[in-house]
Amino acid sequence: MKKYVLIVGVRLLSVCLGILLIQSCESSERVDFSTQIKPILNNKCITCHGGIKKNAGFSLLFEEEAFADTESGKPAIIRGDASGSELIRRIKENDLELRMPYEKPKLSDAEIELLTRWIDQGAEWGEHWAYSLPDKVEPPVFSQEASFTSISSKKFVQNSIDNFVAARLESEQLTPNAPAEKNTIARRVALDLTGLPPNSKIFNAFVSGDLSYENLIDSLLSDQSYGEKWASWWLDMARYSDTKGYEKDQGRSIYEYRDWVIKALNRDMPYDQFTVEQLAGDLLPEPSVDQLIATAFHRNTMNNDEGGTDDEEYRVASVIDRVNTTFEVWQSTTMGCVQCHSHPYDPFKHKEYYNLMAFFDNTRDEDMPSEAPVLKFYSPEQQQTVDRINAWVAQYGSKKTTKQYQDFLLYNEPVYNSHHLKDIQNGSYDDHASTVLWDEGTARFENVSSERATALYLKYNAGISGTTITFRKNSSQGEILGQTRINKTKGSIIRKIPFQKVDEKFDLYIETNNDGVAKEVNIINLYWVALLDELPGKEKYGYASINNSLLQVLNSHTPTVPIMIENPDHMKRTTQVFERGSWLTKTDTVLPNTPKTLNAWNDDWPKNRLGLSQWIVSKNNPLTARTLVNRVWHQIFGRGLVATIEDIGSQSEPPSHPALLDWMALRLMNEHNWSIKSLIKEIVMSGTYRQSSENNPELYQKDPNNELYARGPRIRLSAEQIRDQALAVSGLLSSKMYGHGVMPPQPEGIWQTVYSNAKWIESKGEDRYRRAVYTYMKRTSPYPSFMSFDGGSREVCSIRRTVTNTPLQALVTLNDPVYLEASHELAKAMQVSENPEENISLGYEKATYTKITPVKLEALRELYENSLEEFKNENTNEPFFHLEKKPSAELAALTIVANAIMNLDEFLTKA
Repeated sequence: MKKYVLIVGVRLLSVCLGILLIQSCESSERVDFSTQIKPILNNKCITCHGGIKKNAGFSLLFEEEAFADTESGKPAIIRGDASGSELIRRIKENDLELRMPYEKPKLSDAEIELLTRWIDQGAEWGEHWAYSLPDKVEPPVFSQEASFTSISSKKFVQNSIDNFVAARLESEQLTPNAPAEKNTIARRVALDLTGLPPNSKIFNAFVSGDLSYENLIDSLLSDQSYGEKWASWWLDMARYSDTKGYEKDQGRSIYEYRDWVIKALNRDMPYDQFTVEQLAGDLLPEPSVDQLIATAFHRNTMNNDEGGTDDEEYRVASVIDRVNTTFEVWQSTTMGCVQCHSHPYDPFKHKEYYNLMAFFDNTRDEDMPSEAPVLKFYSPEQQQTVDRINAWVAQYGSKKTTKQYQDFLLYNEPVYNSHHLKDIQNGSYDDHASTVLWDEGTARFENVSSERATALYLKYNAGISGTTITFRKNSSQGEILGQTRINKTKGSIIRKIPFQKVDEKFDLYIETNNDGVAKEVNIINLYWVALLDELPGKEKYGYASINNSLLQVLNSHTPTVPIMIENPDHMKRTTQVFERGSWLTKTDTVLPNTPKTLNAWNDDWPKNRLGLSQWIVSKNNPLTARTLVNRVWHQIFGRGLVATIEDIGSQSEPPSHPALLDWMALRLMNEHNWSIKSLIKEIVMSGTYRQSSENNPELYQKDPNNELYARGPRIRLSAEQIRDQALAVSGLLSSKMYGHGVMPPQPEGIWQTVYSNAKWIESKGEDRYRRAVYTYMKRTSPYPSFMSFDGGSREVCSIRRTVTNTPLQALVTLNDPVYLEASHELAKAMQVSENPEENISLGYEKATYTKITPVKLEALRELYENSLEEFKNENTNEPFFHLEKKPSAELAALTIVANAIMNLDEFLTKA
């Protein structure tokens, strides 16, 4: 008996020890900083102890600050000693004046326990997942038969994306939907890849089984409409517009950039190259015209032509916008916060913002009305002359001179713009990029480096003749460096005069004289001065012809596009930190550099925009590939794997499928070689994408936002897609590509343009029916129907469009001339039979790619009959749908039905 009791006692003791051991293991489980501690600090502590405020000298934003001495003389966190740490004492304090967070609810017991364990475990400072390089990920492996009871499971897994999704569904005890019907998936994938419904030929081939799903995708990806659809997505981020913005909002000729984006996407330009050319195409060796056009990405910044504004203020505003946009577009980072202070939540320091700004601060653009620098597009005849001049300079001049003239003929840079003139006497700056000088007028450019130039080019406009303009060294008593007599001109011209060599920096002093006019009469408008080497080969036969041709070409008027050009070294700007973000309060000088949190800088990269772009697309950058994958996924599914697609920092939503995000990011870089088309194809080939979008109450309760992807995407179409689809199904859509923005019908009185006679002149012919991507975009007055369907003004970078549902949208599709005309054309195509039901069924199928249900057919037939009766009994001669010729009552009634079809949910939604 005693032996039995002893055995039972030993067993009980073993069980108790086991329980204690398990509890001990549980309590000693390592606390993860990123997922458990950082959210508490961000939500409860960092507003008072972070990038903006550092109350008591304590900050929790950076590791070195968190463990540094506070104003008390000792750290608030002592690693390994929670009981001795002031942070723990304060969060447990009962006195409301001493307890932290101050004047906020007390932390929960669970939060306090987590922080205590974290400190006792050594307070290991972790790194947010997005700032760590993705590790190699293997897709989950599982037995489908064991995992899914749904019959659809056998068809669900089509590629490795589905393994990740299926594993998550299995953990949530959910099964995927069955595949969507062929007609549904054909329309869905066509809208996603091209922004248009599929054409009847490939649709019928796919539905009948003559065309495989993969071949359907390949044909859509190879269609030119692919680039037009995906360009709309990119142009939102690039803040593309046909106008400059601000008060005047004058027109801007920058459509060449929009066309470059479409062509680059259609060519499937690798994303790393796509990035480098847009950020720094001008800095590539011997950049092509296309690479220069690409840099207009950052010339989409707004330009303020309003009188009285400070050009430097708005130049700086553009530079700041470029920093913020670059990090929003490529890094999913809200870098704009760091202009005024260190980031409140993410590990980016105030000074690092200005290190980044230094990359962008040295460009030639200066908020000029001319938008200089602009790339010139010569006619074939003009280009022959340009080639002849360049060949001459290359034959008789140095490499330096050859490069000078090649660049000057392309974009007239570098120059000294007249708004930099100082000490203007007997004259003034006129707010239109020129300085006006009178008789005995003087002004000077400070700290000019002529680089031993022997030719001065000046752009000016003269209203009278007989003026002598003199250029001196440093002052009115200085050496004359150049002088010429100018006469009345017709508009502005560029002229060349001989110039004396100067070895050192100097002030270029300018004086004007005209004894034949009264004082305070404008005798010259001076726009800019350029200093170049003299055209070589002066002693050679043909020099005079080349010289004349040069001036003729320089004064020719050509189409242009604003581009990015870097200052030469002798004109380089100095970048300084702005105290509290104010451009008027400058402190320390900084050099170009990147945030320490992200990937290290490669010393082989140049410290300019080209090097920055290489840093961004480096495979060691943890954010670029993840950002692109997340944004593309969002375009297709309506939500990102990280729902906050504009921000994947420490305040972002956690990824719904973190392993899938990293797997796709690595695959994009290493296997797809940055191919966007390959990324898109892989997504739409997945069983996850091909699922039916049908929902049910139980699934909606478990997953209302389709975060788990147990059903296919169901999304309201974008503003551009809705319009393009209406034109496509009606047969009106034009396939014409590229060129100036067009002006399709819009209501009267929308434009109220000041300072110019610009008007919305309705386009004629096929331009009236071109794709939405080509619609003229005015920032202060965007195309109304696009605004109703959540299009933006593109004044700043827009990462996502907020999808709304308002009555205004129905008013657009019911009344806008575009949709009325499309309805009429669709009705004409529907009118194939004497039987109204046949016609209605045909129209519904043409519009939605789905057979009509009896209930809907009955409702539309009733609408037809009521409309027909009304039109037959109508005795007025009022126009119908803005048409010149009134249609028959039958066609008019069918037009009403077609318009109703175009307002149905299944027409406006991708399902």
